[in-house]
Amino acid sequence: MGKEREGNNDRIGAILKHVAIIMDGNGRWAEKQGLPRLEGHKKGVEVIRNIVYETSESGIFFLTLYAFSTENWRRPISEVQGLMKLFKESIDKYGEELVKNKVRVKFLGRKDGLPHNLISQMNDLEKSTIGGEGLNLNFAINYGGRDEILRAVKDIYDHNPSLFTSLSEESFGSYLDTKNQPDPDLLIRTGGEKRISNFLLWQIAYTELWFTSTLWPDFTIEEYHQAFQDFKERKRKFGGRV
Repeated sequence: MGKEREGNNDRIGAILKHVAIIMDGNGRWAEKQGLPRLEGHKKGVEVIRNIVYETSESGIFFLTLYAFSTENWRRPISEVQGLMKLFKESIDKYGEELVKNKVRVKFLGRKDGLPHNLISQMNDLEKSTIGGEGLNLNFAINYGGRDEILRAVKDIYDHNPSLFTSLSEESFGSYLDTKNQPDPDLLIRTGGEKRISNFLLWQIAYTELWFTSTLWPDFTIEEYHQAFQDFKERKRKFGGRV
């Protein structure tokens, strides 16, 4: 992944720095196939691998994937337990590949509340990829946008309360899970729904939104590039006039 990023100045990465994706539709995909919902999540992991690779090859330096929200705990216990097991298995299976390809992994959200052995794996993967100079890959697990903002406020109150007298958007951003990262330029949601679902609420103030009815396990590289092309044709105003 790494070396091939250096050529092709016409790649989308010249104008698109950060993509965020709500990967919706795994369960519905499985149900349509007559399979258990967890099989849809397993198929979705294969798509993640392809999208991570293509994002890197396109010269995009930040990718944030919404894997498990704070609201997803309301799902049936069997599905939640299956997802936690799948997260652990995926780290075991793809961790070394991420290190090899110089991908830097960061987990967004609350680690407390997750299984202890999964937390250990997450911490180890973050440490082993910290020197990665290629794609910055964020996985949002046990993540909620409102929760992130509340955690930031509490962190400031606990450790730097004097900051409240001079708080700016920039200084507040340094307390978010995505500190030192650019806000997403493009947010993609698969699965047909047209809502944000408590994802990166602070960061997507001026993010371009792109929705598709394609279920995540069926999301292809070709459709990913359709989203890129649509982004290239938009005029971003950021509240001003063009």
